[in-house]
Amino acid sequence: MKISPVEQLFTLFNETALVLQEELSCTYLEALAETGENLFHGSVLQDEVSELTEKRLKKQYLEINLSNFSKEEIRKAFQLVILKGMKENVQPNHQMTPDSVGMLISFLVDKFIQQPTFRLLDPAIGTGNLVTTVLNQLQKNVQSIGVEIDDLLIKLAYVNANLQEHPIELFNQDSLERLFIDPVDAVIADLPVGFYPNDVRALDYKLKAMEGHSYAHHLFIEQSVRNTKQGGYLFFIIPNGLFESEQAHQLRDFFQEELIIQGVLQLPITMFSNKNAAKSILILQKKGEGITAPKQALLVNLPNLSNSLEMENMLKKIEKWILENK
Repeated sequence: MKISPVEQLFTLFNETALVLQEELSCTYLEALAETGENLFHGSVLQDEVSELTEKRLKKQYLEINLSNFSKEEIRKAFQLVILKGMKENVQPNHQMTPDSVGMLISFLVDKFIQQPTFRLLDPAIGTGNLVTTVLNQLQKNVQSIGVEIDDLLIKLAYVNANLQEHPIELFNQDSLERLFIDPVDAVIADLPVGFYPNDVRALDYKLKAMEGHSYAHHLFIEQSVRNTKQGGYLFFIIPNGLFESEQAHQLRDFFQEELIIQGVLQLPITMFSNKNAAKSILILQKKGEGITAPKQALLVNLPNLSNSLEMENMLKKIEKWILENK
């Protein structure tokens, strides 16, 4: 039976990561970052590895020529091994954006952003899966920036970008500290939902809580808006209850001041374990001179994303709305 390119790469990443996990006494995900680096450089970079293991790994790396694989095949295989590693060591904020949602965001970015060259920010880049999904679909020249506080996740994002040959500028820092970047044309983010523990830093934000901890997802929205050009677009994956919390009135006021809601696409409830976990895609535009709101926002209840016929019809409707409102 012929194995697919994704399976071939998955097997290589998985087997070599298991060897390095054993040799370096580290976690599977740490070993995965190391093996990804090795594959990219075409050599074994870890000094602690025994001679025998080094030979064995080199032989495995030489059997694979990355240039024979598409960027999407590399991304999918790397995503699958990361998911395997995350199952062993689950942290709620490390959940990966499903591919179907990443593809949908790619479609929206492509249709809303007309210019052939633009700057893109993901302030919660994680392992880089969402941003590389988008980059792999766009036939445009995109300068990408990613921010991530977690050392391991950003290392995986770095390896992921290298293997797919995407030049992404990465910042390993708290995304809600000041970002030393020029304003971008677009932001994409699967918003981390929860409370932000740094109350002192939160004071710098309009969306800080009046008492107790502030919502991280609110502050991420404000931080993204700060770093977006006037007229720039923001595509957020949000919890459906975003405007139902006790801090929602502040969010509404902030939106009224700073943003135009272009659309809300509700993801099918069947994608989520329960309806409280359900999410939507929120499309915003930063206000600015000559920027006008659409006559009516794009409000969509998405069909099952695996139903290709229904999805195709829906995407045509969305595209028609964009053409009429641009």
